[in-house]
Amino acid sequence: MSAEGAPAPQHDQARDPLRRAYDVLGHLGGLILAVMTGAVFLQVVLRFLGRVGIDGLEEVPRYLFIWLVMIGAAAAMQRGEHTVLDYFINLLPARLRAGVLAFTTASGIGLFVYLIKLSFVLVPNAQLQTSAGLGLPLGYVFVAVPVGAALILPPMLRKLVHELGALWRKPS
Repeated sequence: MSAEGAPAPQHDQARDPLRRAYDVLGHLGGLILAVMTGAVFLQVVLRFLGRVGIDGLEEVPRYLFIWLVMIGAAAAMQRGEHTVLDYFINLLPARLRAGVLAFTTASGIGLFVYLIKLSFVLVPNAQLQTSAGLGLPLGYVFVAVPVGAALILPPMLRKLVHELGALWRKPS
């Protein structure tokens, strides 16, 4: 079942390359989370032992968190695991419900396309700045936004096609 309460579109999940690619993204998100946890743990242990922390190590979890959010959002979008408040949507007739869902999905697509467009200015400007501890150009951090938005778009487009199909389906 999808988050909307309707049956999820039937895809041969074993052969769906998009699903497999997004499963890899989920595992990459887990790896990023493990690196973040290790960096924080190492900083805490070093400070507990009275030693000076490693310069810049506190920035690693902060910057990886941005990547984690964007990659995790894409993986969750593919799986239909984002939180949905669907009580009122489910009270609507089937065609109207499909129309509302198609509109909200299209609006989300518009938002992510806009984020990508804004990133054409944001990322190059951020590349001119460096982080205080690591000396890392911040463009590498900010590029997570357009990459994540681009990864979110294919599942949303697939969902929009499914919702438009439900909107134009003949009533039985």
